Amino acid sequence: MKNAKTQRPFFHYLTLAAKGFCMGASDVVPGVSGGTMALILGIYEDLIHAIRSFDLPSLRLLLGFRVRDFLNRVSYQFLAAVGTGILIAIFSLAKVLSWLLHNKPVLIWSFFFGLILASIVIVSRRVKNWSPSRWASFWTGALGAYFLVGLVPVSTPEKAWFLFLSGAVAICAMILPGISGSFMLVLLGKYEFVLEAVNHRDLLSLGILAGGACAGIVLFSRLLGWLLNKYHDVTVSLLAGLMLGSLRKIWPWKETAVTMKDGYGKLIPLIEKNTLPTYWENEVMMAISLMITGFLVVGLIHRLARQPE
Repeated sequence: MKNAKTQRPFFHYLTLAAKGFCMGASDVVPGVSGGTMALILGIYEDLIHAIRSFDLPSLRLLLGFRVRDFLNRVSYQFLAAVGTGILIAIFSLAKVLSWLLHNKPVLIWSFFFGLILASIVIVSRRVKNWSPSRWASFWTGALGAYFLVGLVPVSTPEKAWFLFLSGAVAICAMILPGISGSFMLVLLGKYEFVLEAVNHRDLLSLGILAGGACAGIVLFSRLLGWLLNKYHDVTVSLLAGLMLGSLRKIWPWKETAVTMKDGYGKLIPLIEKNTLPTYWENEVMMAISLMITGFLVVGLIHRLARQPE
């Protein structure tokens, strides 16, 4: 099967890497999904189909050492460009975002709240006819995400098999708008562990997680690609609903009811309640400004993503 991918200019792949960087920056924050950013940037369905190109026929070509045919069949250039951007973001922003989440949580959550709110509007416009079935799909996604992000994180083992499983579950969530892969790691009790592994370059643990992620994304992308091809509007409605429900997790003002110690002796919130700011102070004004900024940034990104390259 002939492929015109190799004829694309270098700037095209540089643009894809920049979009991957935006996805990676979102994935580092628990509660924000890289899939949401892929939808905003207009590469979501291309991403799903690119992952699906790694199928059994392509594996047979690789095992048969038919490398040229294998490369012509799979979308390796697309995934390499996006994947490079994601990895650069994760390794360069992990420490910065970790510091912000611990020291300026209201401000960073405010920015992402505005980002997700604008994303819901943009994604919803992709559904041309809001029939009862599409509304039902939307509210199913919203309620499902709302209750999912309210679940309590659990303490789990650090064995290789569980790291592999965590990688598979997290990557499936990562490509779903509204369901954050990072938040799934929180629920599985592995977010702090993975963040420390990234910061300390624990390549063994990261390799096991990556193996699980590869297995999970190959299998899950086939289901998601089939749904987008067969039931596009219903699936997009569901994805928009997932983003709406995820706003429960991203609301900036929270009151911690119960905490627990992780494996590193740090106190982490176990049960949180969303609240309203008690006083109208400078931080509140800044938070509202960042919400508006996040909303406008998404609109700008969406507009730029629609421009011809």
